[in-house]
Amino acid sequence: MTRPHDMGGRYGDGPVIPEAEGEVFHADWHARALSVTLAVAAHGAWNIDVSRHVREKLAPMDYARFSYYEKWMAGLADLLVEAGMVTAAELAAGDAAPQPPADKMLTQENVPAVLARGGPADRPSSVGPAFKPGDVVRTRQIAANMFVDGGHTRLPQYAAGATGRVIRYHGTHVLPDSSAHRLGDAPEPLYAVAFAASDLWSHPENPGDEVILDLWQSYLAPA
Repeated sequence: MTRPHDMGGRYGDGPVIPEAEGEVFHADWHARALSVTLAVAAHGAWNIDVSRHVREKLAPMDYARFSYYEKWMAGLADLLVEAGMVTAAELAAGDAAPQPPADKMLTQENVPAVLARGGPADRPSSVGPAFKPGDVVRTRQIAANMFVDGGHTRLPQYAAGATGRVIRYHGTHVLPDSSAHRLGDAPEPLYAVAFAASDLWSHPENPGDEVILDLWQSYLAPA
């Protein structure tokens, strides 16, 4: 069964409404939510894949009713408890005991450089590319993590078992299915793969459209 976040192509969620020109945050607290998340992540207690997976594990009812940044805050709360930085009781009370200064700390003057640098996920790997641009490939029939039952994966359910065309080789990158569960980077080749919308959905709004997904080599096989 899929988790509630895997909703690509699902009926009934309404149209995607683009942001207004120049609009970044809908509310002031959204900016604070982003700031807190980045500042705490600088401690290095988790990586981006771990943080994605913790949001996926939110209770389905909460995931459906929370806004985007409410999901971020709920996931961050769970990460803080898992890492032993605060207790569930402290969160409930809204008052945590003071902690000694962390070894790693994101200071205000370093924020622009950190954001500009980002978090590159390319890594050297002994696994070479099995495909090249132009190759026709098929994704795994079941979009599941092969390391952990119910674990994180970047293969969406709507693309499972679909046939597509490799359009770009990105090099070797951290495999989220492993990284999200602290099993190591396990880097492998990453590709941009194009799928015809008409091959993914029975009644696409624009049948001539393509969907392009970044997919790891272990998700793919020759078609």
